[in-house]
Amino acid sequence: MVTIKKVEGRRELRAFARFNYRLYKDNPYAVPDFLEDMLDTFNREKNAAYEFCEADLFLAYRDGEIVGRVAAIINHKANKKWQTRNVRFGWIDFIDDAEVVDALMKTVEDWGRERGMKKIVGPLGFTDMDPEGMLTDGFDQLGTMSTIYNYPYYPTHMQRLGFEKEVDWVERKVMVPTPEHQADIQKYFRVAELSMKRYNLHMRHFKNHKEILNADGGTYIQKVFNVINMAYSELYGYSEMNERQIMQYARMYLPFLDMRLLAIVEDESNEPIAVGITMGSLSYALQKAKGKLFPFGWWHLLKAIYIKPSPVLDMLLIGVLPEWQNKGVNAPLFAQIIQVATKMGFVWAETHVQLEDNEKSQTQWSHLDATIHKRRRCWQKNL
Repeated sequence: MVTIKKVEGRRELRAFARFNYRLYKDNPYAVPDFLEDMLDTFNREKNAAYEFCEADLFLAYRDGEIVGRVAAIINHKANKKWQTRNVRFGWIDFIDDAEVVDALMKTVEDWGRERGMKKIVGPLGFTDMDPEGMLTDGFDQLGTMSTIYNYPYYPTHMQRLGFEKEVDWVERKVMVPTPEHQADIQKYFRVAELSMKRYNLHMRHFKNHKEILNADGGTYIQKVFNVINMAYSELYGYSEMNERQIMQYARMYLPFLDMRLLAIVEDESNEPIAVGITMGSLSYALQKAKGKLFPFGWWHLLKAIYIKPSPVLDMLLIGVLPEWQNKGVNAPLFAQIIQVATKMGFVWAETHVQLEDNEKSQTQWSHLDATIHKRRRCWQKNL
C-alpha cells in the first residue's frame, strides 16, 4: 500500500531532495542537482519565488521506504498574466509502479482543486528558471545541470492517466564549426558587422563576476536579466523575475561563468539589448561530485571550470529585446560565442530547452551544423 506524506522539517526535505539521486544513481545520463541548491529552492526565506507562489512537497512511501516525490505549485503571477487557474506539478520522480504514480498525481490534483484550480500542468517549477518538461526522446543523451532527466516509463504513465500535450520543447546539439562540421559562420560575422555599424552597437565585456555585479552601482545585472524578462515575456507560462529573484540567480550562476562566454550587446546609450549566457558543461563534474558541494564536490567543479573543461558548451540563456528582434542583433552574440568557443576548444554546444513552435528561436540555428537530440513535454489535464 502506498501512503503520501507532506514534507515537514529539514530531515524530510533532505529526503525529498535526494530521492532522485538514489533513483538514478547508476544511470550514466542523469545529472544530479546540488543538494545545497535544492534545499535553498524549497526554503521560503531564501527563494524569492515564494513571494508569488504557494507550494507543498509530498513523498510517497511503501513499507516505510520512499518510492516517489512531487511538488504541488501555484504560480499566482503566471496565472494572473495568462488568465489561467493552473496547478503545477514539479520535481516529480517515481519508481515504475502505477500505484505510486496514481497516488502522487491524485495528491496534486486534490491539492489544486482545494485551492480553486481548474487544470493541472507540468512538470514545471516555480518559474522558467527551474527545470521544466518531461523527457520524451533522448533518453540516451547526457543531461545538463538545468534540465530534467527521467526514465522512458515516465511519459507512459502520464498517457495512461489521461494527460495530454500542453507544449513541447526541443534541445539541439550544435557542433562548433570545423572542417568536419561545416557551417555558414561567415553569415553571422557579416550580419554582426552590418548590424553593429547600422545601429551603432558594441559589445560589453567583463573580467570577472564581481565586476558585473558591481557595474553601474550594482544595477547593471538587473538590466541584463531584464533583457531576458522582456525577450521571454510571451513564451509559454513565463512570469517575470523580480529584483530579488534576479540577484538570487546571479549569485547562484555567475561564480561558475567564464566571462569570455558571456556575450552582451549594448546600444549607443550603453544599455544592454541582447544577452547570451553560456558556460562549460558541469554535467560530468556534478556526477562525480554526487550532487554535493562538500566535502569534495567543490574540487570536481573547480577542475571542470579551470583545469580540464568539458568539451561541451551549455547555452543557458539567449535573449534579444523585442524591439530589437529581426534586426540581426543576435548575430553579434553568435559571432562572439563561436569565436570564443573555437579558441577554448569546445567541440559542441547544448542549447537550452526551446519551444518547438517558437519559429524565431528555431531558425537561428539554420546556418550551423545542428540536430535535435532531445524532446520534452509539459502535460496537462482538466480537473
